[in-house]
Amino acid sequence: MFGIVRPCRHRLPEGLAEEWKGHLCGLCLALRGERGQAARAATNHDGLLISVLYAAQARPVSDEEGWRRAGPCPLRGMRRATVARGEGARLAAVVSLVLASAKIRDHVADGDGALARPLVAAAARRVASTWETAGTRGGEGLGFDAGVLVAAVERQQEVEALAGPGTSVLAVTEPTETAVAAAFAHTAVLAGRPENGEALAEAGRLFGRVAHLLDAVEDLDADRTAGVWNPVTATGTPLAEVRRLCDDAVRGIALALADVAFTDDRLVRALLTGELEHAVHRTFAHAQPPGQHNPFGPHGTPYVPPGAEYESRRERRRRKRAERRARRQQRRRGRDCSDCCDCCSCDC
Repeated sequence: MFGIVRPCRHRLPEGLAEEWKGHLCGLCLALRGERGQAARAATNHDGLLISVLYAAQARPVSDEEGWRRAGPCPLRGMRRATVARGEGARLAAVVSLVLASAKIRDHVADGDGALARPLVAAAARRVASTWETAGTRGGEGLGFDAGVLVAAVERQQEVEALAGPGTSVLAVTEPTETAVAAAFAHTAVLAGRPENGEALAEAGRLFGRVAHLLDAVEDLDADRTAGVWNPVTATGTPLAEVRRLCDDAVRGIALALADVAFTDDRLVRALLTGELEHAVHRTFAHAQPPGQHNPFGPHGTPYVPPGAEYESRRERRRRKRAERRARRQQRRRGRDCSDCCDCCSCDC
């Protein structure tokens, strides 16, 4: 499963972790309903944000209307679970199908891995085409024009072809911003809160920017090695500037959400503020400018170049244990009367 918002259950208290998992499983099952079992491979952590936004705005309903019990699944250890259903999960599935089809075409164009083989590439194009068709058809049933997403995907290729050194990296992220803004805004329509549309469109535009930039930064080293086009290197944008754009976008999302009327916004804010900020820190902590020290290392730790010697987890545990033993022995050897209680009768 791909996506930039990948929360840890320990950072989602008070039942939010189970609610998040319910939206994830609901998206998976909605994808199956739209395009069969194979479409469940398009399940992603970012797509379920559509379902979360819809549920956060929807009027209070009974559990039977917004959720349902799902059967055993191997990914849940063959346990049953309560999962999201309804228009929010269906819209998330539609968006995920269309954007996944675009991602497949992008990998085919780059010739990544097995997709460099003509037969495999042809099969992948057929899958992308069927997913796009299913997404468009599903969007019509929800009153959502999936053509906005398709047009954004097509425009993305044109923008990338024209981009070069000196081009603003925001010109490259604009199609993604437009697509995500349309999807976020439509959750307000489905939830019966059209007044939220403008603020959610702004939040979606900024989220699309962050998602595009973080994906580019994560692929930076691999794209350099393979000689694949990357918006950061193609436009010559410094990593420090990319980080600034991401931080500004995260703050802008928080401001936009403040103007949205929610029924229950706990999970939305946990994902789109806290977890998104964590994703930015995580991505840039592993980003390395070519020939430079990594200024974004966690807690100021230095960057370790590929191939350099590093301390394994087992070696680190052994070293820590040895250091603790050495400290205990040093305390024993240096103990004097001041270390004892007042009532003892030691002869030291």
